[in-house]
Amino acid sequence: MNLLLAEDDHLLADGLTTQLRQAGFTVEHAPNGAVAEFLLLKQPFDLAILDLGLPLVDGLTVLKRTRVVKPELPVLILTALDSLDDRVAGLNAGADDYLSKPFDFPELEARLRALLRRSRASSPAATDMGHLSFSRDTRRASVRGEPLELSPRESMLLDLLLTHRDKVVTKDQINATWAADRSTETSASTGGNNAIEVYIHRLRRKLEHSGLAIRTVRGLGYLLELDAPAA
Repeated sequence: MNLLLAEDDHLLADGLTTQLRQAGFTVEHAPNGAVAEFLLLKQPFDLAILDLGLPLVDGLTVLKRTRVVKPELPVLILTALDSLDDRVAGLNAGADDYLSKPFDFPELEARLRALLRRSRASSPAATDMGHLSFSRDTRRASVRGEPLELSPRESMLLDLLLTHRDKVVTKDQINATWAADRSTETSASTGGNNAIEVYIHRLRRKLEHSGLAIRTVRGLGYLLELDAPAA
């Protein structure tokens, strides 16, 4: 269980890291918001603990930016800010849970494990839609049992569209997803909107017999939906 701990209080961070590791978590510590954002976008985590009062980039901003790329990542806010307005702002920004300091470690651990259980229940490793089967663990796809040959960018694009099925995925979301992953074809640049259109076209061709369609929503982005049969 890989966990990111974003906390600028070094004494608290050291103590929490020790306790979390003893509880079976693999912990990566970020001492400020800039490092937290970089790690969250570049590395895979099972969940994250975010302080709101992080230096350089505040916790709410980190959370909002992370949600664009990783909408399913369980995030718990751990902060000294405990007013009603603070809690509402944190939850509205995309946090899954909110715990105020001071706190007892057993409660924190219980909340983290509850978040993991809910995440695993709602985000199965395999997704089936139409005649398509897609594994998030291996990034492999098949249509009617026949494997699809997908490039890293195509598999990430398909994963993003499936995650937001029946919702519009913007070009900014696609670019951010590609930029956050080191395995894509181009590490220096996402390639911009022209590249997105090229990969959407390629993916459409590969999904021709899947019972799915990628619809262009003009001015907004792309929508993955079940392909309506011809009348």
